[in-house]
Amino acid sequence: MKTFGTYFVNDKDKPLRYGEINLINPKRERLRGEPKLEGVECVPIFCGFCGTDFALMKMGEDGELDAKFPEGEKRLINGHEGVVWVPSENRFAIVLIRGGDSCDPTRFTEDETYFEYGCDKADGLFCDKNYFNPDMLLHLPEEYEKLDKLPLSIAKRVVFSDPYACAIFQHERMTDIGEAQNFRVIMAREKCSEQEARELAKNETFEKTVIYGLGTTGLFIGDQIRRNHPDAKILFVARSGADSEKVKFAKDNMNADYLSAGGLSETEIADKIKAYFGSACSVFVGTSGNAVESRIAFEHEVLGCNGIYDSFSLGPKLEFDTMPFGFKNHVILSSINFTQKHMEEAIRILSVSKFDEVVRLIDKDEFTADPIDAYYNKIYSKAAPLKTAVIWNKRYIDEDN
Repeated sequence: MKTFGTYFVNDKDKPLRYGEINLINPKRERLRGEPKLEGVECVPIFCGFCGTDFALMKMGEDGELDAKFPEGEKRLINGHEGVVWVPSENRFAIVLIRGGDSCDPTRFTEDETYFEYGCDKADGLFCDKNYFNPDMLLHLPEEYEKLDKLPLSIAKRVVFSDPYACAIFQHERMTDIGEAQNFRVIMAREKCSEQEARELAKNETFEKTVIYGLGTTGLFIGDQIRRNHPDAKILFVARSGADSEKVKFAKDNMNADYLSAGGLSETEIADKIKAYFGSACSVFVGTSGNAVESRIAFEHEVLGCNGIYDSFSLGPKLEFDTMPFGFKNHVILSSINFTQKHMEEAIRILSVSKFDEVVRLIDKDEFTADPIDAYYNKIYSKAAPLKTAVIWNKRYIDEDN
C-alpha cells in the first residue's frame, strides 16, 4: 500500500521530505514472549511535534540515520505523538510507541531489542495511513470510545501521551531511588522503623526540587511531582521571560515558582536558586538540553547532600568532580523511557487536564509544502509555542469542541 506523508532520509540538503511512500507491514512483538503480529491499518488524525523529530532531522543532515531506518528501507516516516482512527474497530487509539524483544522496554538488556514507531526502526504517524501492532493501540477513556469525531480539545490533550508517560516513569524512578538513597538517614534521624523511614523518604526526596528547562518534559515532570507530593517546593529555571505564557501556565497549574535565567551568569543563577530554597536542593532535574544545567548542579553546588540528579536532556555531556560527588552521596539517574502502564495512566490524566491550552496548530498544507522550513522557522524557532500539532485528517476531528 502507498500513502502520503513526511519521512526522514540521509541528505544534507533535504533530510525531511513530503511525498508518496510505499508502506511496509512487518510482524512486530509488543514484549518478549508475545506473538509477532502484523499491523492493522490505521488513519493518523492528529499529530504532535517533538524535539526528537528535530534531532532526527539533524541526524539526516549529517547522514547518521541508517540505524534508525526500518529493516531494508532507506527512509523513516516520522512522528510518535498523536491519535489514530482504527477502521476495523471503529474507534480512536493512542499508539504505544515502544515495543520489541524485551521483557521491559524501559530497562532492556544487552540481549534484548526494541523499536519505536516514528523514531527507531518502525514508521510513525505523519502519514495518511499506516500499520500498527493491534496490541499496541491503546484505548481512550470510555466516553470517547463510540464517537466518530474526536473533540479537538481532547486531541490536544492526549497528543502529549508519549512525553507525559516519560514523566510518570521519571517520577517513579526518582521515587524508587530517593527512597533507597535516604531511608537509612531518616531512620537514624527520626529513630523510626524502616517502613516509616521509607515512606518519609518518598516525600523528602522532592522537598526542594529544581527543574532546569521549561519544555514539555520539564513541565510534565513538575506536574507529576506536584500531583504526588503536594508539599514539595518546585522551582522551574529557564531562559524565558517571567511573563511568558508557558511560565504562567506552570506557575498556575503546578503551584510552582520560576526563575528567569536569561542574562544571568552561572554563579548568579546558582545563588538565586539557593536563596530561594534557603539551602541546596534535594532533586535537580535537567531538561534544557544544555550542559549548563549540570554545572549549576555540581560545580556551583546547587544539588545538596544525598540529592538526586535526573538527567533528562539528550546531547549535553555531564561532568562532575568525583571527590565532592562521593562525599555528598549524589546519585545520577538517566533513563528516558516508559511502559504501557505509564502511557495508559498518561492518557487518563491528560484527558481531564488543561494541557490543551498550551497547544498551537500549524496548518497541514503549510507544513507539508515545506516541512524543513516549518521545523526551523515555526515549530522549533525561538518564538515557537510550547507545543505545536497538526490536524492530519479533519474528517475525524470536531474542531468546535
